[in-house]
Amino acid sequence: MSLDTVRTDLAARAPDLSVLVTSDSTATVQLAAQVHGVEPGQIAKTLCIRVRDEEVLLVTRGDARLDNQKSKAAFGGRPRMLGAEDVFRLTSHPVGGVCPFGLPAALPIYLDASLKIYDLVIPAAGDTHASVKLSVDRLADLCGGQWVDACQLPD
Repeated sequence: MSLDTVRTDLAARAPDLSVLVTSDSTATVQLAAQVHGVEPGQIAKTLCIRVRDEEVLLVTRGDARLDNQKSKAAFGGRPRMLGAEDVFRLTSHPVGGVCPFGLPAALPIYLDASLKIYDLVIPAAGDTHASVKLSVDRLADLCGGQWVDACQLPD
């Protein structure tokens, strides 16, 4: 179960963090923001993309969109969003619960610079009803600290 892999991963690498499981769905940015009482931007969404032959994860703020020009410059090629089956294969997480934790195999993980304006962010935790609250710095530490500028902010 994906939630269990996230719990196991965080227990090993960040035992002070708790996975929050809610009765209400946090499967979309809007739902997660409502459940946690935060701005949509504070929901750290994880995108699965392919650039040429490489599959990578990009963690960005919930209200940002992948920008083709910026992401092409950041990753050296045109990004393509992966479908639900590929997302599950790569992460073991269902869409709506995708996060950079508890992955079955190592993947390159990038963080979008748009996250840096927040102190606290809330990524999913492997399930459509699970999340984890942590600082942006801690998220960067757990994800390898590779920052890119690949997204467009809302108007």
